[in-house]
Amino acid sequence: MSAAARRTVVIVGAGPVGVTAALLLARYGVRSVLLERHRDIYPLPRAVVADDEICRILQSVGVHEEFAAISRPAPGLRLLDPGRRLITEFPRSLHGHHGFAQTNMFDQPELERLLRNALARRPECELWGGVEAVSVTQDADGSAPVRVTFRRAGGGDEEHLWADAVLGCDGAGSLTREAVGATWEDLHFEESWRVIDVRTSLRVRSWDGAEQICCANRPATYMRVGEDRYRWEFRLDGDERLDGPQGRERLRELVAPWVDLPPDGSPGGDFEVIRQAQYTFRARLADRWRRGRVFLLGDAAHLTPPFVGQGLCAGLRDAHNLTWKLARVLRQGADDGLLDTYERERKPHARHLIRVAVAVGWAMTGGQDRGAAFRRAVVGTACRIPGVTAAVSRDLSPALTSGPLVRRRPRLTGRALAGTFCPQPWVRHDGRPVRLDDVLGDSFALLTAVPPTAKMTAVAHALGATTMRVGDLGDDGTLAAWLAGGRSDAVLLRPDRVVMDTVPTGTGDFTGTAAWAPLLHTTRRTAEARPDPLPRSTTP
Repeated sequence: MSAAARRTVVIVGAGPVGVTAALLLARYGVRSVLLERHRDIYPLPRAVVADDEICRILQSVGVHEEFAAISRPAPGLRLLDPGRRLITEFPRSLHGHHGFAQTNMFDQPELERLLRNALARRPECELWGGVEAVSVTQDADGSAPVRVTFRRAGGGDEEHLWADAVLGCDGAGSLTREAVGATWEDLHFEESWRVIDVRTSLRVRSWDGAEQICCANRPATYMRVGEDRYRWEFRLDGDERLDGPQGRERLRELVAPWVDLPPDGSPGGDFEVIRQAQYTFRARLADRWRRGRVFLLGDAAHLTPPFVGQGLCAGLRDAHNLTWKLARVLRQGADDGLLDTYERERKPHARHLIRVAVAVGWAMTGGQDRGAAFRRAVVGTACRIPGVTAAVSRDLSPALTSGPLVRRRPRLTGRALAGTFCPQPWVRHDGRPVRLDDVLGDSFALLTAVPPTAKMTAVAHALGATTMRVGDLGDDGTLAAWLAGGRSDAVLLRPDRVVMDTVPTGTGDFTGTAAWAPLLHTTRRTAEARPDPLPRSTTP
């Protein structure tokens, strides 16, 4: 093969997940090329919700402030009965654990444009538009290099790239999934819904969050996406149309609970249907996410109904979990077994979120079987129990279970910190307020409430970790209270800000070094393998 045909990483698909993965890899000096069959961004809206963890990931690639300018915080989700009477509410804070609003509404093409602009600023990244991958192959033992065969738009002969790793970010119809040898596990949800995106200046009767109409015959979802942007989702019969004169009248009936749509040709404002599309919402999980140096991310690995707004979020979490590990293997010679932790950590989390979405879908839209009314009644009653709705909101991002990179110790008192995310408060740096991650950077980090012991310092040095005493950070007390609540003098944070290990109060040493040290040991360390400084947040 020629040197020109060799790349460190090839990413198949340049949607939000693929581009975010490329940007994350670039921060560690890992070069990549993205193959995308479309020449430009798909112009119509699709995903519309990002949570505070996703905003933190966008912060790590330097576009969080731009994202804040194009997004709108939302107060949560309300479940309503067919008469639009409140069943329960799932509130979402404007100041979440990760330092951002817990629910943010946006237009996907605008997010993709931000990410593409960031990509263009990174010399480590190449984007090849109008290029379609046609096969991904590797040796039987799964060793690198991996061969990616592609064809340029307009025809021509097939061409090849060889890569040390391939990331399949190519969606539900993934070509890469076939290369991994994965099949779908059916998690038993399939319904056909009509999604309608609208721009209007008419008055819409609702709050600023999302609404789920719980009705066996005509379930619906409403969301305010932007200042004049709205989305409705309806479960319609297959032969129902919303275009033409009869369709216009049917649309008027559907949106009547929220907005008075004037007859065609009459005054009273505009109501522009930007897009309407029929979707089959499915719940599926790939049975394997990796073979050798080929990985599945996003919809190539998992499909979820949209009822808790976690489809795109799950894909960006995949990228955040995998990229720092892949960079450590490719750039610093860490053990290849480190890459096994990607599926081990992300697959149970994805399964959990899909099950939550399916539960909401079946219980609150009713499904179409004889148990529908019973499920709605049970869930409605359960949601009135104090604390249940708050617990469901928190459960969208459960702690990682114990594994090679998460050392969980028996919890006698306090809350377990290992496997959870470190909170991100505003701190003081160089005399001005910044978010915590702006100080910690993208490396490992040691946060301590006490002077670090020699053993703590040795671990931090071996990992190239940033060391910070929480008392020197000038936050509002969040970090000290968090450590105290977990009965820990210190925590070791991974680059994705998950707590890898803790120093129990008064012990002076980590509990699980023997478990994770072999995977993280590196055979080379160069200056260029260190991440570059992050752009800092400028306003609290």
